[in-house]
Amino acid sequence: MTSHRRIFIIFNPASGRKRTRFFHKILDALARTGCTFTISETLERGHAKTLACQVDPLAYDVIAVAGGDGTINEVINGLQGIQIPLAIIPLGTANVVAREIGQSFQPHKIAQTLAFGQARPVTVGLANNHRFLMMAGTGFDANVVAGVSLVIKKHTGPLAYVLEAIRQALFGNPSMCEVSIDGKCHQATSVIVCNGSRYGGHFVAAPDASFASNEFQIILFRGHGFFSLLRYGMALIFNRLNLWSDVDILSGREIHISGVKNQPIQTDGEIMTVLPVHLSLESGLLSVIYPPEASP
Repeated sequence: MTSHRRIFIIFNPASGRKRTRFFHKILDALARTGCTFTISETLERGHAKTLACQVDPLAYDVIAVAGGDGTINEVINGLQGIQIPLAIIPLGTANVVAREIGQSFQPHKIAQTLAFGQARPVTVGLANNHRFLMMAGTGFDANVVAGVSLVIKKHTGPLAYVLEAIRQALFGNPSMCEVSIDGKCHQATSVIVCNGSRYGGHFVAAPDASFASNEFQIILFRGHGFFSLLRYGMALIFNRLNLWSDVDILSGREIHISGVKNQPIQTDGEIMTVLPVHLSLESGLLSVIYPPEASP
C-alpha cells in the first residue's frame, strides 16, 4: 500500500545524537511508504512555533513534530488559525502525548502512522490563551519543571526530574492556591489540570481525562512536605491517587487559579506563564493523527 501524503516535519535536533539516528530510521521507513516530506530543523527555543506559523496548509497534508512534548506544545501554539493535522514523532524525554494516542516507538510503525493514520479532532486546553494538550500545573510539579537542570536533563533524561523533585520535596516552600472550578472554590498546595490521562510518561494520573472529552479532570493536592509528596509519587506509580483523603480529582470546564504572584505554571512540561491563570477548553480546531490500529 502506498501513501501520497505530503508531510512537513519540524525536527528538534536538541534531542541528541542517539535519537537523531532513530529519527533517520523513521525517515527511511517513511520514504518506503511513498510519502513525500520536507524537514525543517529548529534553531532555538520558540523556533518550532515560528515554523508552524509559516506552514502552508495547501502545500502539505500533515505537519509532524519530531521532538518532545515541549516542541509539540510550541507547534500547536503556532498552528492557531491553521487547519492541518498534527502527527507525532516521539524523540523527547517523556513523550507523554505519543503515549496518550497509543503511538508505537518502533520506527516502521511510526512511519505507518504518518502515512496511513487517521486524523481525529482533539480538545485543546488554554492557559491564559496559551494552548496545551496534556496538562497544566502549578505548585510542586511546576516548581520541579522550573528548577530542573537542562544540563542534567540532557545527560540523564527523566532522572533529572526525579532529582529536582527530591530537592523540591526537601527544601521547597509550598504555598496555598485558591482554585475556582466552574464557580466553586477550593484550596490546594498543588494543582494539575488534565486534558489527557497520562503524566510524566506512561503513568496514568487522571483515568477519566481524554482528548475527546469536553471537560478537564482537575487534581487537587492539599498535603505538603517530603512524606506527603512521597505518598503522592507512589500513588501515581500504582494509579491510586484517588485513595488519599488529601487528594481530590474533580471535573470542570472553567478553572481560575490564584495565589502567590508569579508562581510558575507549567504546560506540557514547560514553564509558560505565572499565576493568576485562567484555564478553558477549545474544541474542534486541532486534529491529531492516530496510529491506524488505535481504537476510536
